[in-house]
Amino acid sequence: EQSSRKRDKSWTFKLFRVRWTQCSNRNEKIQIKIKGIRVEVKLESLEKEIGYFFKNIDLLKTSLVHRSFGNENKKYRKINNERLELLGDAVLDLVVTEYLYKSHENSTEGDLAKIKSMVVSEPVLAEISKKMDVGKYLLLSKGEEMTGGRDRSSNLGDAFEAILGAIYLDSNFETAKKYALSHIQDSIDHVDKNEDILDFKTILQEYSQREYKLIPIYQVVKETGPDHQKVFEIAVTVGEVVGSGTGKNKKSAEQSAAKELCKKLGVKIHETL
Repeated sequence: EQSSRKRDKSWTFKLFRVRWTQCSNRNEKIQIKIKGIRVEVKLESLEKEIGYFFKNIDLLKTSLVHRSFGNENKKYRKINNERLELLGDAVLDLVVTEYLYKSHENSTEGDLAKIKSMVVSEPVLAEISKKMDVGKYLLLSKGEEMTGGRDRSSNLGDAFEAILGAIYLDSNFETAKKYALSHIQDSIDHVDKNEDILDFKTILQEYSQREYKLIPIYQVVKETGPDHQKVFEIAVTVGEVVGSGTGKNKKSAEQSAAKELCKKLGVKIHETL
């Protein structure tokens, strides 16, 4: 009976190179090996990074569990951060929409939706997580770890939303809103200057239709490199004006080409948003 009570107060699991021990205080640690180097981190350190201290630390823990972790640990087959991610996505959607509604009084519904889709996109959320070093705290399977899961944008973006969902459950909407805006407001206010999230294909198409009554035409110029490491060069034309760009896939090459042509045509990005 005594040993049973002890087990109730703490639990430990060990899987491949990961060990996570729950204690009664908040100085809990995650021990992992990254590229052969053992790293020990405290959850309290992550709380300092994100600027919020949890009343229920288990919410923060769950927000860090990638679904792949359950593939190698039976206890975690149904426990991961996806539910918190879904909740955080909804909270973020409301926070950003409310902020845009109040700060862009002269913008149409379509304009607001366009800006929102860019500022809540994976590259933006992943970059926020990178700044807080969230990847270091993720619980991943061995395979996900070995294939760069700690730096993968999708994992980092999902983790930001999961942490936001956890903060909402641990506190209230206003606290979650303050947390979200502290990280994303600058991206909203300067969306026209962040070329990493601008959809140049859409910008170019809307501009060319409005100014020239033409639709941009894309064409693959050439493909180089082996099948697993292709580089595409694509040209886009509007009338007689041509832009070109390269990328690891056709989509990124088209974006690059559209960006160049927007500059050639003198498109004022802030006026298209």
